[in-house]
Amino acid sequence: MGGGTLVEDIGAHARRAPQETALVWHGDEITYGALWRRAERARARVADTPGRGPVGVPAVKSPGTIALVLACMLERRPVLLPSATLGKDVLEQLYEQAGAVPLPERPDDDTPDDDTPYGDLGATRDTPADPEAPVLLLTTSGSTGLPKIVPVAGGAVDRFTAWAAGAFGIGPGTNVLNYAPLNFDLCLLDVWTTLAYGGRVVLVDPDQAMSGRHLLETMERHDVHVVQAVPMFHRLVTDAAREHRTTALPCVRHAMTTGDALPGPVLAELPRLFPNARLHNVYGCTETNDSFVHEVTGEQAAAGAALPLGRPLPGADALVVTDDGTVLEGPGSGELWVTTPFQTSGYLGAAAARPVFAPHPTGADDRRWYRTGDLVHRGADGALTLAGRTDFQVKVRGVRINVQEVEHVLLAHPEVTEAAVLALPDEVAGRLLHAVARRTPGSGLNSLTLRGHLARGLPRAAVPSVLRFTDEPLPRTSTGKVDRDRVVKDHFTKEN
Repeated sequence: MGGGTLVEDIGAHARRAPQETALVWHGDEITYGALWRRAERARARVADTPGRGPVGVPAVKSPGTIALVLACMLERRPVLLPSATLGKDVLEQLYEQAGAVPLPERPDDDTPDDDTPYGDLGATRDTPADPEAPVLLLTTSGSTGLPKIVPVAGGAVDRFTAWAAGAFGIGPGTNVLNYAPLNFDLCLLDVWTTLAYGGRVVLVDPDQAMSGRHLLETMERHDVHVVQAVPMFHRLVTDAAREHRTTALPCVRHAMTTGDALPGPVLAELPRLFPNARLHNVYGCTETNDSFVHEVTGEQAAAGAALPLGRPLPGADALVVTDDGTVLEGPGSGELWVTTPFQTSGYLGAAAARPVFAPHPTGADDRRWYRTGDLVHRGADGALTLAGRTDFQVKVRGVRINVQEVEHVLLAHPEVTEAAVLALPDEVAGRLLHAVARRTPGSGLNSLTLRGHLARGLPRAAVPSVLRFTDEPLPRTSTGKVDRDRVVKDHFTKEN
């Protein structure tokens, strides 16, 4: 299994085992043979798209969209996958910056499929695929403006899928849950690694993505073996398991959390929910794909403490760089710089001028490094832990504070499941810290107790001036991160 390009490997499996299930969608099973036939039929639609540049396919999660992506790969057309929730103006800007042509709209292809092996990969092109040519144009969340376009080369995709399949035992007979939207880099593992190595992708409908009970039932009904998701997913399923008295999901063999810090109380519940699973903390960026993996020990899960980033993936490397450009060799804090075998060559469009891709700070090698914007701390044992973001550092009464560090301390309290900290304008002080914490169900946690907890873990200036509680989930963006603008409106406007 593997050894060719992504689309070659999927096509080879479709010919070898057309009756095996490739996708599960709304309870229906789509076989490899059926998916491949749909992709072959869609090739004509891609071929009719003007030019030879990228093709735009909104990332509406469905088997049809996955077939369209395969069709673009067969035609050697890079495919831009913008979020399906973006407005028309934003989409037009993305298409312009990527030089992409929207795929002509046609009715969905509902032609019945059979499982006859279909397609001749040798007919795609007379020349081999260029491993440095982009095959996917992913997009960032756009939380700080227009989403950035991240081209991923075919060779990078193939190297990543080979690593992921081996690391998490993905192959024929492996059922993998896909929770993330199709434009997220997480799908390189959930969807594309699984299909390239003959597994079975269980697609979660975005309309059901906030229902913890639905997620639990889906994993149980389809005997899911591998789960990778953001902390919001794990919070939803642990809350639902507690509410509906689901004792365990013994089918899960690997459970990964990625994208943000996992609250301690949620982490502590995962070994009970997934008793047979190896738990992993995965760190990566859209620009570099996964960079570090840490396997969580039982002691770490029980303690609910902040997890280390772990070991770099094969071929990946990292630097800790201070504000003055010094590369730290021992303990200390600084910005994390990363280079991986899976990373992009740089953004497309206006974002290409951003100085986040750089040579080694001291010229020690000729590799291209990505400045993540993440602040990390390296301990005496060499372990790296996240300390926040460079753009989340603020000054309050003249003292520099990292609001994410304050959030981490809040989340370390066993009765806090979610937290958000913001530096908001103040007429007298200039800016003051405001925090909102979501309590565990039935908790009697009050501000006096929580302030004492904060005072033990933070300098005085970092203890929020305003502290509010909620028993409702905090608002989230499409990426699963706390929607800070909504938090301000919901909890810190004058009418509140």
